[in-house]
This record gives sequence, C-alpha cells and structure tokens, in this order.
Amino acid sequence: MMAFMEGAVEQIKVWFRFVPREGWLPQDTEGLWAVRLSDGTARVENAAFLQDGVAEGDVVRYRTDSDGHHWAVGRTSSSGNCTIRVVPVPTGPLGSSAQPVRQRLSVFGLRGEVFSEDFPMVAFTVPAGADFAGIKALLAEGRAQGWWHYEVGCGTDEWWAA
Repeated sequence: MMAFMEGAVEQIKVWFRFVPREGWLPQDTEGLWAVRLSDGTARVENAAFLQDGVAEGDVVRYRTDSDGHHWAVGRTSSSGNCTIRVVPVPTGPLGSSAQPVRQRLSVFGLRGEVFSEDFPMVAFTVPAGADFAGIKALLAEGRAQGWWHYEVGCGTDEWWAA
C-alpha cells in the first residue's frame, strides 16, 4: 500500500469493512486518509461517506495485512467531531447538485466532500464545539422542505444532547 511523507507526517489509507446496507451503495469497504501516529494507530483526516462511528480527527487502531493494506480494528479516541451526510432531493427546490447543500451549511463554517457528480452526497465534518443545535435545526428544516435527506454517521453525546 502506498504511503507518502509530507515533512515528518506519514499519511496512509486506513480501510474499514462493514456490511452494505440494503438499498444503499453496494460497497463493503471504505478507505480514509489518516496520519500514522505509531505502529498500529492513526488519526483520521477526512469525513467518511459510508463508514459509521468514525469522524475526522478520531484516532483508530489498525492492523496491516500481508498486502500492506491497513485495516481498522477499532477507535481508540474521539476527536469530538461529528460526521453528517446530506443527499439533495433531485426533484426538490435545491435540485440534484451538491453545491446548494454546501452553501446552506457553509453558514456554520462546514466544508464537505462530495461523493460523486452522479451521487451528490456530501459528507461534512462538524467540529467539536460547533453550533450543534443550529445545524440540527437546519438539517431538520431542509428535510421538511424537501431539500435533502440526511443521516448522522458519527455523533457525540454533545451532538445528541443539542
């Protein structure tokens, strides 16, 4: 597996296995960029599109297989960040583009990665300390207005309590 050095920081791809959800994307693995912290631990560097229970900034344990792939085996610490995924309703008022979704959530300083042009799901990292209540209210409003569908891929106690 290829890793590259950026200064003294080594980025690696950590792979997660999961059972595909019925009626959802058919993948059963997802690779996330991470910074190697030690042999067997790394800090996740991007938001997950498919894997639940992990957010950008979390530290995960991994094992390296004989092919050099780094497979996640558990989360060792939480960053306090959350992951939300938003898919625009193609026939809704915002249309099928990810750009209006990103614009609406940018008022909270959120940046998101887009899965693909064909499937414009946006995965957002919601930083610890963000306006969770305000974000949740906007997500609920968007769902009620037919703008989007959303799910929480990784939420903290603070997120759920907001």
